[in-house]
Amino acid sequence: MQFLYSISRVLIAGAFAGALAVLTLTLWPDLIGRGEQGLARVRLAAHDAQRVLYAKLGWPLPGTPDLDRLNERLAEKGLARGAPVFIRIFKRERELELWMRRGDGFVLFASYPVCRHSGGLGPKLREGDRQAPEGFYTVGRSQLNPNSAYRRSFNLGYPNLYDAANGRTGSFLMVHGACLSVGCYAMTDPVIDEIWELVTAALDRGQKRFSAHIFPFRMSEAHLAIHDRAPWGEFWRDLKRGYDLFEASRTPPRIGVCAKRYVARSGAAGSYGESELAELCDQEALRQ
Repeated sequence: MQFLYSISRVLIAGAFAGALAVLTLTLWPDLIGRGEQGLARVRLAAHDAQRVLYAKLGWPLPGTPDLDRLNERLAEKGLARGAPVFIRIFKRERELELWMRRGDGFVLFASYPVCRHSGGLGPKLREGDRQAPEGFYTVGRSQLNPNSAYRRSFNLGYPNLYDAANGRTGSFLMVHGACLSVGCYAMTDPVIDEIWELVTAALDRGQKRFSAHIFPFRMSEAHLAIHDRAPWGEFWRDLKRGYDLFEASRTPPRIGVCAKRYVARSGAAGSYGESELAELCDQEALRQ
C-alpha cells in the first residue's frame, strides 16, 4: 500500500510538471513579446508552482534543513532552545533566516525556504494590494497565534511607525504555515512548527520581542545596481544601512524613523533587537 501511495504521488508530480510545461509553451509567444521581465515572471511562477506542489504532497522544499534533527543541529552550533532569536527574510531569494544568540553575537542557525509570498519587489503600500511587506519589524508574544487557520502564525506588526508615517495601510501581515499567501510570507507546516518552537522558547526565556528584518534581496551593491532604476531605490538604500550594520557586528541594529525615512544605528553591545521603532532624529539622521 505504501508503495502504491508513493507511486501515485510521483504520478501526480509528473502530471503537474507536464501541465506546467504545456502552459509555458502555450504562453511562450506572449512571454517573448514581454522580454526578459516576462521570462523572469514565468520562472518565478514555475518556481512557486513547484513549491506549492511539494507542500501539497508533504515533501520538504529544496533547501529545507533536516527538521527531524533539531536537537542535533542546535548542539552542532553550540545553541540551545531559549536563546534570543533574530529573523531576516529575503523576498527575491525566498529565504527566511533564523539567527540565535551565542556569546557576544548572533549566529545563523538555519535558512528555510519561503513556500510562497505574494506581490513583487518593493514595500506594501495599501490594504488589498496583495503585496508582502519590506522593512524593519518587531514581534512580541501578543502577536503570536498558535491557533491560526494557517497552522501557526506571527503578526509582523505592519503598519509600523515608518509605514504609518508614509500613509501606508494594511493589516494582519503574517509569517505563517499552509503555503498560502495573500500578502504574507507562507512557510510549509513543518517549517513553521520549527520556527515557532524556537521563537516561543526565546520569549519564554525572557526575550521581550524579536526583530524581523525583511529585504527585497540580499543587499549587495551589485544587486542594488541591477535595480538602480526601480522606484524604491532610496527606500532600499535605507534598508541596506540596517543590513550592513548587522553584517558587520552580528548584533541587531537600532532602528528608528526620521522625516518619514528609516534610520539605522549600531546596536548596543548585548542587544537582542527588542526595541520597538521610535523617532530617531539625531544630527546624522537629519543629514541623511
